[in-house]
Amino acid sequence: MVLIGKTNSLRIVKEVDFGLYLDGGEEHGEILLPLRYVPKNYAIDDNIDVFIYFDSENRIIATTDTPHAQVGEFAFLEVVDVNNTGAFMDWGLMKDLLLPYDEQTHRPEVGTSYVVYILQDGTTGRPIASMKIRDFLDDETLDEFKVGQEVELMSANKTDLGYQMIINNTHVGLLHQHEAIRTIKHGEKLQGFIQNVREDRKIDVCLHLKPSEKTDEITDLILYKLKTNAGYLELHDKSDPKDIQKAFGVSKGMFKKALGSLYKQKKISLEVNGIRLLP
Repeated sequence: MVLIGKTNSLRIVKEVDFGLYLDGGEEHGEILLPLRYVPKNYAIDDNIDVFIYFDSENRIIATTDTPHAQVGEFAFLEVVDVNNTGAFMDWGLMKDLLLPYDEQTHRPEVGTSYVVYILQDGTTGRPIASMKIRDFLDDETLDEFKVGQEVELMSANKTDLGYQMIINNTHVGLLHQHEAIRTIKHGEKLQGFIQNVREDRKIDVCLHLKPSEKTDEITDLILYKLKTNAGYLELHDKSDPKDIQKAFGVSKGMFKKALGSLYKQKKISLEVNGIRLLP
C-alpha cells in the first residue's frame, strides 16, 4: 500500500525517456519518478526508496528528495508565501506545503517559521500543515513512557514555567526552566529523557539524567537482560567497551558503576567470563 506524504519502497516497473515508473499498486497504478531524481545505478524490478506526494498539477509523483518532515510528524517550517488559498511553507521539496486558513491559529507572516503538524487532507488526500498542534497530541496514553527513557524533543512553546516540548511526535511535556542549561530556540530538536510521569497525567522531561538516575536505569536493564538470558551474561567489568556499548548503549565506566551497585545489593555474582543473577 502506497502512503501519501511518506517514504515508500517501490518497485521499478518501466523506464521511459523522462524517468522511471514505479509500482503504486491497484489504487495508484504506475507512479512517475522524474528523470532528475533517477539514481545512477538501477535495474527493472529493483526497489527504491522514494517520497510520494502531489506535484503542481495535482498528480501523484515520486521524488528521492527528503522533506524536512513527513505526514504524522511535527516540523518547524518557514512561510514563503501567503495568498487566497492559505500560507505556503518550505518543507524541502519543489512544491511548497499548504497551510490552509482553517488550520491556522493566527495569520502567519512570510519569512517567519512556525511549529506545525503535517497531516493528510481528508478531502484531497494531499499533505497539508496545521498550526493546531494540540489536536494531534495524545494526553491520555502514557504507558509507553518510563522514567529515564530517552526521547526525541521539539520545543513548541515558551511558558512561565519553562518550555513545552513535543515528545516523540506524539505527546507534550514540560522542560522546567531550571532544567534548561541554555536558551532553547523555538522549534529546536533535542534529545532528552522522561523525568517524571505525574499523577495528573502530565509529563516532565529533562535534557540530562542525574548520575543516580542513569545508574538505576542501567541496573534495571542489566537485571532484565539477565532474567531473559537464563540468568547469565558474558559481559563483565573487563569486557571490551565496544561490546558494552552495543549491549547497553552506555560507557564502560557507567556499566561498571551499575555492576558495583548490583554486587553490593547481592543481586549478581561476578564470574571470570561474565555475571550471574543470584536467587
